[in-house]
Amino acid sequence: MVDESKLPPESKLTRSKARWAREGKFLTGRIVRPEDQRLPPGQHLTRDWPVLDLGLTPEISRERWRLDVYGAVENPLFWDMPAFLAQQQRQFVSDIHCVTTWSRYDNQWEGLATRELLAACRPREKADFVVLHSYDGYTTNLALEDFAAEDALLAHSWSGAPLTQEHGGPVRVVVPHLYFWKSAKWLKAVEFLDQDSPGYWEVRGYHNRGDPWAEQRYSD
Repeated sequence: MVDESKLPPESKLTRSKARWAREGKFLTGRIVRPEDQRLPPGQHLTRDWPVLDLGLTPEISRERWRLDVYGAVENPLFWDMPAFLAQQQRQFVSDIHCVTTWSRYDNQWEGLATRELLAACRPREKADFVVLHSYDGYTTNLALEDFAAEDALLAHSWSGAPLTQEHGGPVRVVVPHLYFWKSAKWLKAVEFLDQDSPGYWEVRGYHNRGDPWAEQRYSD
């Protein structure tokens, strides 16, 4: 029999993990939608991967890259690339949906699942939001639930090769179920907050969440 007095205290993370287990989450690394629901409304398919950014491409080598994870967490993290790669790496296949109306199917990613990051940093009970900070000064905000999606990750590779600089290498975020502006390139820091803090595009008229299937492109 388990001695409940020796178990760790229940937290937001432990409750979430229990729910994931009940739902059978995180089994395949891929979210499967019916084919007639795969392409969000207003989108068109492309085989290319268009390059969109703020016009500034930071030159961050893998040797110089650092990731800071801080804010409302029990265990702040300060990783260089070797420390990041020492974490359990996973492979995912997911689609991309850009607010500029293009979508690209079956992108092959490798990196650290956001749920693994959450387990390492242990968000505090009050942490309901995340702000992603990029090396070019870009920011974008996410609800913690969206950041913790079962196929969301911090990606360092695409199609079996390291992410190129133009596509956000050395490391970018990938949150496939939201428009791709929410998947910050050139990731520098992950900040956990108890209040929402809209990012670069969100304060310039883009929708605060960005669900492609609801066409949440711009704020009302």
